[in-house]
Amino acid sequence: MKILGAPFTIPARFFETVHFFENIPEFRRERSRPFVDLGRSDPAAPLYPWNRTNMARYTGPKARINRRLGTLLYETAGATRALDRRNTPPGMHVRGRRPSNYGLALMEKQKIKHYYGLGERQLRRYFDNVGRKSGNTGELLLLLCESRLDNVVRRVGFTKTRPQARQGITHGHFRVNGVKVTKPGYLLRAGDIIEVRGRENLKNLYRGVIANSPPDGLDWVSFDSEGLRATVLSLPGPVDISLPVDANSVVEFLSR
Repeated sequence: MKILGAPFTIPARFFETVHFFENIPEFRRERSRPFVDLGRSDPAAPLYPWNRTNMARYTGPKARINRRLGTLLYETAGATRALDRRNTPPGMHVRGRRPSNYGLALMEKQKIKHYYGLGERQLRRYFDNVGRKSGNTGELLLLLCESRLDNVVRRVGFTKTRPQARQGITHGHFRVNGVKVTKPGYLLRAGDIIEVRGRENLKNLYRGVIANSPPDGLDWVSFDSEGLRATVLSLPGPVDISLPVDANSVVEFLSR
């Protein structure tokens, strides 16, 4: 193959070698991790490690998400300041036309995903779960998200953000009813007791966080800041939902 304007010719064997490596699943940056299907629409498309389109955890710029959806979803200092300074969608040329009903419902769904740190499949599993129960489906969906362990750890004041809460849980910093829990999506029940593990360095760490970030003061959770212990008194109610979102439009969107 000869490129126009180039004084050299690329041998065909070069493209054969590239095609060979593209079809090796292990040829990626993270060699220690098992092969994961990236959810490509075309299985024959080249497999690049940076083309991760179905990541459950968002790792991009959080200030853009806050501005795009117009809600404080990520509570980091930079993302909070960005929303306070410019409560407009990001980008140089903002579209002026009004979004469609589908677009509005999609934005409401994205608020839930980013706020609670859910993936698409996990959100739909929650939706299918509450859909089999009697009551307002949208309200039940939000109440289920509110009872997640990472959400309660954040709201009682153990951490400043939900990503911090998820990291602490996955690292084994918390116990529920005396048992170490490493799943951020663990659903709490009435009577559950959340406490920091007995290591003194962890207790000093979370005491410092609590001193700088007072808890929200939940009615359905009692919090002992001295003993680093939170007790779930009851399941959350509609008034305990912390995310301002149109749940009915989310239900209509997920029911399509």
